[in-house]
Amino acid sequence: MESAARRRGGGVFEGLYKVIMRRNSVYVTFVIAGAFLGERAVDYGVHKLWEYNNVGVLKSTRLFG
Repeated sequence: MESAARRRGGGVFEGLYKVIMRRNSVYVTFVIAGAFLGERAVDYGVHKLWEYNNVGVLKSTRLFG
């Protein structure tokens, strides 16, 4: 007995496969764009966390001398 998803032409993962992974150039572009956007999101989050933890700290504090 076939599942309902197979009778209708596939599920979500099969649709993603057909759109993204069918051609190598599209897959590589998707991976590179995802890595770039992920890096930007992590950088933004860490920057905001750093600012939140250092509220009130002087930026011109001299460490040596």
